[in-house]
Amino acid sequence: MTYVKKLAAILLDAVTDKDPLVQEQVCGALCALGEAAPEEALGACEEYLRQHEKLAHPYRTMILRAVEVVVSSHIGELDKAKARAVTLLASSEMTRTKELVYDWQRAASDVLVAVGKRFVGTVMEELLSKFQPGALPHCFVVQTLANLSASNVFGMVPFLTSILSTMLPMLGMAKHDAMRVAFCCALQHFSESILEYLADLDQAPDPTVRKDTFATDMLSAYDILFNCWLQSREAKLRLAVVEALGPMSHLLPGEKLEEQLPKLLPGVLALYKKHAETFHVSKSLGQILEAAVSVGSRTLEPQLDSLLAALHAQICVPVESSSPLVVSNQKEVLRCCTVLARCAPDRILAFLLPKLDASNERTRVGTLQVVRHVINSAASQMEVKKPFILSSMRLPLLDTNTKVKRAVVQVISAMAHHGYLEQPGGELMVEYIVQQCALPPETEPQKLSPDSEDLTADSVRAISISTLYLVSTTVDRMSDVLWPYLLAFLTPVRFTGALTPLCRSLVHLAQKRQEVGAEAFLIQSDSNVTLPSPYAITTRLLTVSSQPYMGDGRGAASLRLLNALHRSIHPLLEQRWATTIPPLLEHLDEFTEETLSQKEWEEKLLAFLRDTLAVVSDNTWICQLGLEMCKQLPCYNGLPQEKNFLYKCVGTALGAASSKDVVTKQLRELLETAGHQDEAEREGLACCFGICAVSHLDDVLAQLGDFMRSDVFRKSTGIFNIFKERSENELEKLKGTVILCYGHVAARAPRELVLPKLESDLLPSMFRYFSTKDPALKLCLVQSVFMASQAICSNAQVGSFHFSRKPDLVAQMMEFIKAEPRDSLRTPIRKKAMLACTCLVSLEPALEEQVQADLTRSCLSSVLSVLPDPEGERDHQESLYLDTMHALEDLLTSLLRRNMTPQGLQIMVEHLSPWIKSPRGHERVRALGLSACLLQHFLDHLRVGALVPFHNLGLLIGLFSPRCADLWPATRQEAVSCIYALLYLQLGYEGFARDYRDDAVERLLTLKDGLVHPDPDVLFHTCHSISQIIAKRLPPEQLISLLLTMFEGLGDPDKNCSRAAAVMINCLLRERGNVLLEKVPELVSVLRSKLQDTREEDILQAAQHSVYLLASQHCAAVVASLLGSPLPFDSHTCTLWRALAVEPGLTTQVLGLLLDKMSRDVPFKETRAFLSSSPGREATLLPLAATCALYEVMSTPASGPAVLGLYPQLFAALLLRVSCTVGVVLPRTLQAKERRSAASAPAPRTLEPCSSAVEALQAMLLRGGSEDVVQHMELEGGWQLLRTSAGHEEGVARLASAMAKFAGPRLPLVMAALVCTQGSTYEIQRVTSTGFLAELLNSNVVNDLTLLESLLDNLAARQKDPCASVRRLVLRGLANIASGSPDKVQAHGPQLLTAVLGGLDDRDDPHSLVALEAMVGLARLLDLMEPQDLHPVLLHVAIRIRPFFDSEKTELRSASIRLFGHLNKACHGGGCEDVFREQVVGGLVPLLLHLQDPQAAVSSVRPVHERPQPQVRGAGRGPAEAPPGGAGPALRGVPQLRLQTPDAPPPRPPGPPGEHQPVLLQEQLGGRPRCRPDAHRVPGAARGGGAPAAGGPGAAHHSAPAAAQGPGPPGAREGCRDSGPPGEVRLRLPQRHHPDKQQQPGLNPLGGPQGAPARGGVGRCRHPRHTGVQCLPFWRGCRRPAPAGGGGASSCTPQLRFPIKPLGPQQVAWECKDLACPRGAAGSACTPFRKTLNRGRPQAVAGWPVGNPESRSHGSRWENTCIEGPERTRAPRPHGNRAA
Repeated sequence: MTYVKKLAAILLDAVTDKDPLVQEQVCGALCALGEAAPEEALGACEEYLRQHEKLAHPYRTMILRAVEVVVSSHIGELDKAKARAVTLLASSEMTRTKELVYDWQRAASDVLVAVGKRFVGTVMEELLSKFQPGALPHCFVVQTLANLSASNVFGMVPFLTSILSTMLPMLGMAKHDAMRVAFCCALQHFSESILEYLADLDQAPDPTVRKDTFATDMLSAYDILFNCWLQSREAKLRLAVVEALGPMSHLLPGEKLEEQLPKLLPGVLALYKKHAETFHVSKSLGQILEAAVSVGSRTLEPQLDSLLAALHAQICVPVESSSPLVVSNQKEVLRCCTVLARCAPDRILAFLLPKLDASNERTRVGTLQVVRHVINSAASQMEVKKPFILSSMRLPLLDTNTKVKRAVVQVISAMAHHGYLEQPGGELMVEYIVQQCALPPETEPQKLSPDSEDLTADSVRAISISTLYLVSTTVDRMSDVLWPYLLAFLTPVRFTGALTPLCRSLVHLAQKRQEVGAEAFLIQSDSNVTLPSPYAITTRLLTVSSQPYMGDGRGAASLRLLNALHRSIHPLLEQRWATTIPPLLEHLDEFTEETLSQKEWEEKLLAFLRDTLAVVSDNTWICQLGLEMCKQLPCYNGLPQEKNFLYKCVGTALGAASSKDVVTKQLRELLETAGHQDEAEREGLACCFGICAVSHLDDVLAQLGDFMRSDVFRKSTGIFNIFKERSENELEKLKGTVILCYGHVAARAPRELVLPKLESDLLPSMFRYFSTKDPALKLCLVQSVFMASQAICSNAQVGSFHFSRKPDLVAQMMEFIKAEPRDSLRTPIRKKAMLACTCLVSLEPALEEQVQADLTRSCLSSVLSVLPDPEGERDHQESLYLDTMHALEDLLTSLLRRNMTPQGLQIMVEHLSPWIKSPRGHERVRALGLSACLLQHFLDHLRVGALVPFHNLGLLIGLFSPRCADLWPATRQEAVSCIYALLYLQLGYEGFARDYRDDAVERLLTLKDGLVHPDPDVLFHTCHSISQIIAKRLPPEQLISLLLTMFEGLGDPDKNCSRAAAVMINCLLRERGNVLLEKVPELVSVLRSKLQDTREEDILQAAQHSVYLLASQHCAAVVASLLGSPLPFDSHTCTLWRALAVEPGLTTQVLGLLLDKMSRDVPFKETRAFLSSSPGREATLLPLAATCALYEVMSTPASGPAVLGLYPQLFAALLLRVSCTVGVVLPRTLQAKERRSAASAPAPRTLEPCSSAVEALQAMLLRGGSEDVVQHMELEGGWQLLRTSAGHEEGVARLASAMAKFAGPRLPLVMAALVCTQGSTYEIQRVTSTGFLAELLNSNVVNDLTLLESLLDNLAARQKDPCASVRRLVLRGLANIASGSPDKVQAHGPQLLTAVLGGLDDRDDPHSLVALEAMVGLARLLDLMEPQDLHPVLLHVAIRIRPFFDSEKTELRSASIRLFGHLNKACHGGGCEDVFREQVVGGLVPLLLHLQDPQAAVSSVRPVHERPQPQVRGAGRGPAEAPPGGAGPALRGVPQLRLQTPDAPPPRPPGPPGEHQPVLLQEQLGGRPRCRPDAHRVPGAARGGGAPAAGGPGAAHHSAPAAAQGPGPPGAREGCRDSGPPGEVRLRLPQRHHPDKQQQPGLNPLGGPQGAPARGGVGRCRHPRHTGVQCLPFWRGCRRPAPAGGGGASSCTPQLRFPIKPLGPQQVAWECKDLACPRGAAGSACTPFRKTLNRGRPQAVAGWPVGNPESRSHGSRWENTCIEGPERTRAPRPHGNRAA
């Protein structure tokens, strides 16, 4: 299988696709394949169809169509075998089924017909095999025979004889209509083939064939078709029969046809009524009539009436453009009429012509169509009927129906071609054509539907024009008819619309006549009175040429006709017009109606007329022409433009005339006969007088003067004033005409003649009417003043002419302008007044400046405020407004021209500035347009003699730049134009040539085009680009004025413009801000003021960005300017400060500058108030402002990175600033201001110096990531303490503690910054920094950060500070190492002892506070030092502190006694007991005496690690007062005592958790000694009083027994055993504590969850080994929290001790001894032990019942007492024993 067959098989398989589009594509592909390989493609299709017998017939149809296309295209290439195969295939497909499947069987039939065009024998052989006598064939076999006979005439006609003989018997057998239709179609095609064969017999293969050969067969067939089948009810069969009868009639014998006509014709005509589509009937009828005429039938005449009536009815049927059969039917009907007209012309005219008067429009139109067709087709028969037909056409000429008119024009066209118009009466036909050409065009073309029968007047006019031109140019015999007859139609006004076709036809006819000869060409107007004169033709054609594009271009046609008639006009004009008219025609060709300047064109025509008059140079001819022009003036009433021009032509002709009598007469007649009420006519008449004055000035002025003095100007005229009353309006119009005439005379008359007469004759005549109120007269006056001023300006002697009436005229023009309504523009008064002022301004003398300003303001206000016209009136008023704007531009330009300097330009722009900023868009766009015009004029006329600055460039650009973002697109573009001109002005002032083009400035034009319809993003991006260009080209000295002007634009009511101003300001600052250093204060001040005037968020952000950009280049200047803002800072100043924190680099600079400003200046100044002995301190302004600014900057979240970078410097500086402002007050001016603002509206922030510093410090910590420090200080009240003089040190200490706890990593740099400030000249700063550093040693974090060494060194270096407070705080810090880093005490023991001893020896402290701090610190350090370090100094210390036992100050007595006790302990076991015993013995008496000290802090002294509380530390934080009651007996040999009664108040809140405070307690109360355990310091939450335990005081007695605990660390029990002599109870302090015991997370110090209240009172575990371990103490009401699972509470079981000799009832003391106590975990309990003291050894009793402090065997009542509790409590009686 070949490739083509494979491809064809694939395509054939795809033909069954369901998509019709795919099926069509497959068929197309098969056809294309057949084009390439027809044999193979046909073979593939044949094979496919034979193999797929069951393929559905639609798919078979598509394959057969493809086969037919291939066969038709390549019939010449097929061989006979392939043709036979295709024939057999098609025949088989066609007859496969007896049922009719039209598409399938037709496709097969078409294949047979295509093959039969060449292989007719093969096809006929196959067809005849299926066309056998005696049996009806398949329907499509007959149809194929018919189609084959039509396609192959010469091949089929020889077979027709046998076919007909076989077919005729079958006609009677056909019963079905489809079969009958097929036989009719076959007979029709057979007949047509025979007729065609006989017509071309000379080319036929068998020339012996004759018509009578088929006559008998056709007659037999005719009988069956006409007599039987034509009567069928089936319409399709009847049409098939009648279609066959037409060509069959030609083959019938003549006598038989003559015999059948009486029946045949009525039978055919009857079908008109039975069928809607009658084309086939008409066609057959025409064939029958032709056959009847060809045989000379006599029976046709009796049937003419019925035939004509039927045919006329058919021709009158309306033609539908959508139905081609109707058009074809009319053509066949007209063919029938032609046949009848040739055989019976009289009968047909007698039938048709009366119907021209019918009332029915269709009847008249149809009749005219038949007449036209008969005239054209039966010309010879109608030759003698011409007069009759012409006379019959008079009536249709009067018809007004457009369709009838169209038909009449068509008939006249036919008549013209056949000589009808040469007959008498033909002129009427020509006039009718011209009348139709003159029909006015429709203003609004009618929209007709496609099926509409109506015609428009334009269609009639168009066909008439084409007919006239066609007849004139193509019908030679019409030349004599139309020439010169058509000339008569030129001058009548009613034929104005036909001038163009008339001129064109006449030009063609004239050229023909010229070719014939000159004599024949001349117009003999004298002999023919109907023809117009040459003067009339010239006037008419010249006048209508003034509107050259009207009437399809009548200007050019008229000029061509003038040129063609030059000999007839005047013999001398031939050569001149041959050179002058063609340029006029070329000018018209160059322009269109929209682009042609009417004024310029009229001037050209008038110049042509003047040249013509000069060439003729015949006064008589010129006067005749002038008279003819005046005669034609009334013809143009209602045509103001043509009449106006004709007046100018009259003036031109009169000016050329040399006869003064004629001139004066005509001028007088013109004044008397003119239509003064019409404005255009008044203007035309004035122009006429002005043109005439060029040659006859005196005569013109005399006639005007006479006319003004005549009776015409009186209100009443006639005899005794009774005939006619003139209205005031008429008089005003008359005055207006004369005033206009004076104006035109002044404008057109020779300058040398008119200037002397101007102030003597012309102006006085005008001034007398200036008081009028009539708008028309005002307009005339203004126009005349303008023309007079223009005449003066154009005079060469104007420089020497002094116009004395100029101020009066300007003032009068201003009055006219002011009198016009501001909101509307209805008259051109203000336009003409401004034009007059424009001319007057340039005259001498110059106007005063105030007059110029008033004139400018008046004109701007009068024009710019005019409201835009509504949509309906816009076209009407637009041209007037544009002219008015141009007049205003000219006036402003004229004013500017008087002062062409930058100052003069500035003055003009200042007048426009309010309108540029107007809230109304139309005013802004107009003002900017004027500005652009002025700037361009200034640029065009710039003359720079030297390089001078354009000093107001910045102001002007700043005014226009924000408008680049205006809401109106036109305003935006005009603003860019202004900037463009200004930048080139600057380049010009810099010395660049005028033709220089700058690339950056030229880019503005590109940006301008993009401003038409941009979105907001594109808009502001464009504004940014524009500002970049400005920044590149603006001189540095202009930058500040530009910025200040644009700052004003921030308050623009147009939000877009204000935002654009902000964008441009920021761009300028970014690009050129580096040169603005000296202007920074002014810019910042303006920005601040602008922020106060706006509430627009975008503008606020832009202003902040502006400050940021300015600061990024001039940071110090901006900061200094902002610091100069009034205090307190308003919200706008604060906004600007916060704007400086958006970028970390800039923020760092700003913070550094503010720190410098705050630190360098004096923080306060000493003042002395009136009547006050103590000096006060007032804050200085600069540091205070810097502090407030720091707060604003650091309150911005974006400042975080910068704050982190300057964290140590900021912290140190602000902390010292806080210290410097404690107790400092505001200056008196600010105090008053603060009071006023507080009274009006409380400020969100106070200006108080210390508070502002504290707030700044808080902001710094928050922004630096130390939020925990701020919160902790807030909870502890530290911020409030920092603000007060009394609590400042404590506040600093708490701040240092919080920093150590929450901001440890920051401390190294903070410490370094503070160390640098310890040399400050201000004591309070040194005190603060020392206090902060000292408190850091109270935390272990300094050890973790390896800061201990440096801190110790730094503090030690400050021991010699002249300030006692500093030295005191140094000692405190050194002592704090005992709490913060106890393990480091031994390493630095000598250094610490040296410092402390130095403090004890401090002689510069009058209050001994340094010594006090030394004693307290030494007491804290003694237990942690090496014995070998202590022993050498013990004696010295003891001796040094002995004097303080008797000090008047309680703190000193208490501290010295406590230190003495610590010394006693320290000397135990060290070999110095004997030496120290002497000190003890020596001090025993004072100690015993102090047991009765009235101060409880002394009498009940106990050694604790707490600092004394002098008054300088804080209010309410002094030493505790002694409780009421006396003290117990003296205790021998017990050092480090602090005697305290049980009722004494609790001590001050302790230090941090884990602080070691060993306590040695012995007391005697009522003879019942009570031993209390030692305890460690716990956090304040544990020390504060809490709510009672849940469950009441006895809840613990019902709790479950606690699990036994393991043994504690070694020495835990021994540490509390008695080691003293008999009768003495002594608890000895251990040497070390255990720092590794930490509080369990999540539990409070009493064993419960964090935050749970303490129970019963403050309690602390006092065991010296329990460092950091929180055991629950015990007292009545204090219980452990209940276990998590419920149940009772647990408690510690204390140690019990008895003295040998009880002093009263038995006393007990309880102590928790379990070192493994899990810090109060739920359900746990300490394992206590009990000691019984008697004369023997103490006994440890284990397993003592929990919560049962009473032994049942004793029957005694026991109680527990909390050593820290606020009051004595008694334990409830136990309810039973519980095992530990």
